[in-house]
Amino acid sequence: MGRKRGQEIDGWLIVDKALEVGSTDVVNKTRRLFDARKAGHAGTLDPLATGVLPIAFGRATKTIPYIMDATKRYRFTLFLGESRTTDDREGEVLAVSPHRPTDDAIRACLPSLTGDVLQVPPVYSALKVGGQRAYDLARAGKPPELPPRPARIDSIELIERPDAEHAVFEVQSGKGVYMRSLARDIALACGTVGHIAVLRRTKCGPFSEEDAITLDNLLQNDENAPALPALLRPAATALADIPALAVTEAEARALGFGQSIALTDLTHPMPAWPDDSKEFVLRAMIGEHVIGLCRPTDGRLKPIRML
Repeated sequence: MGRKRGQEIDGWLIVDKALEVGSTDVVNKTRRLFDARKAGHAGTLDPLATGVLPIAFGRATKTIPYIMDATKRYRFTLFLGESRTTDDREGEVLAVSPHRPTDDAIRACLPSLTGDVLQVPPVYSALKVGGQRAYDLARAGKPPELPPRPARIDSIELIERPDAEHAVFEVQSGKGVYMRSLARDIALACGTVGHIAVLRRTKCGPFSEEDAITLDNLLQNDENAPALPALLRPAATALADIPALAVTEAEARALGFGQSIALTDLTHPMPAWPDDSKEFVLRAMIGEHVIGLCRPTDGRLKPIRML
């Protein structure tokens, strides 16, 4: 029986994704480069988008959901006066408008698009409709009617206006927000139409563009493969924003075996948590080492994902 392909490599690699490259392609190339057994990415970037794409190897893949849920930051350029089928410059022109809103008019519409909102996803998206991807239906000439979905947009800031047709924004948002939809909606709120011309993700959870390395630079290191693991960040880095709880060796063993612990029996004090404890997650730690994630429920600390 042959050896299972790939090595047991754990950690996060932060890639600065280039234009015209798919997120899955980045995963496949980095997995081959590191000869890793298991890999995945946290948050798809469209081929026309650039920026922070966290790649998880080994045990780090267990923490992908927490990066998916984390706050993200984007910078995009909205092209005003022309809507497109894909809500970005790749699609066909749908409608045009001669109206070019002023900076003040743009800023005046942004509060209505901020906070907890309902957002209609782009028709060209990976959402499934009746078992089929929305973009497959759209390409077949049967674009689906997608219902609005809850979205959280923390902030939108107009940072630059190069000319009448272009406006540059910085956005901070939660999980599942489509920047193409937001660009479309900003234009509509200003009484015109528009699409994204340029899109870059500058932050994804604890990872920022300063942490990222391009795929080209990685591939140049191919001849020096033993040095590559030094580029990885620990799997637990993804959990940096989650409140920490110190546990003892005995408590860690119990949690590792899937056992819950009465909150009153814990050696170290619990951090304060909201009334809705079902949504509250803690990092269980021995010293500086994260052993897993737990949740206080019904008076007990219950393990939910151990590393």
